[in-house]
Amino acid sequence: MTFIKELEAAFLEKKNVENAIPMEKYMKNHFVFLGIKTEERRTILKTILLKNKEEIKDNSRKIALELFSKKEREFHYCAIEILIKSLKKNYIKNDIQLIKKLLITNSWWDSVDTISKYILGEYLLQFSEESNTVVDQFSNSDNMWLNRSALLFQLGYKIKTNADILFSECTKHSNSNEFFIQKAIGWSLREYGKTNPQAIKTFFSKTKLKRLSEKEALKNIC
Repeated sequence: MTFIKELEAAFLEKKNVENAIPMEKYMKNHFVFLGIKTEERRTILKTILLKNKEEIKDNSRKIALELFSKKEREFHYCAIEILIKSLKKNYIKNDIQLIKKLLITNSWWDSVDTISKYILGEYLLQFSEESNTVVDQFSNSDNMWLNRSALLFQLGYKIKTNADILFSECTKHSNSNEFFIQKAIGWSLREYGKTNPQAIKTFFSKTKLKRLSEKEALKNIC
């Protein structure tokens, strides 16, 4: 594809080994980086997107999957950003399979959190009738990152938050010893607390959470 070839060429031209070392260290050396910082990466991506608008419009899902198959983390970020823009309010029901694949591929908090909020979250706003089915599937999975996504997908919902799902998921995973789950519980509750602090207080009056989850959740609750 023209778009991917042009993106690869532009990224390789801007490769910076010196930058890559701390970037890889920050991600616990789970991924290889080209060393292109966020602002520069987005500038390059925007330029090449504008040159290949029709190709992106017609093939965004395929392009994202191909980018996600590459080893360098910058390509994964581009894949996510492309889908956030191209699929917003244009999801099809079968996109849940694409979303699941992205969540369990090259998984780490940086990709999973962004996909959860801006892609899975938008998908379930468009297909709200699928929420219980999707959340049950992800929450009951043996994959911790799918569990985390079921906790975080409502981060931007505010008054649209389905509190029953939120509190049910937090309770379900309340005994988890997994750091990323404990943090997700606290984060999701803290965000909803900005909209409905009384609901969070009521939840805590009835529910015992791990210390980390509680600390995260109650940061802004008086």
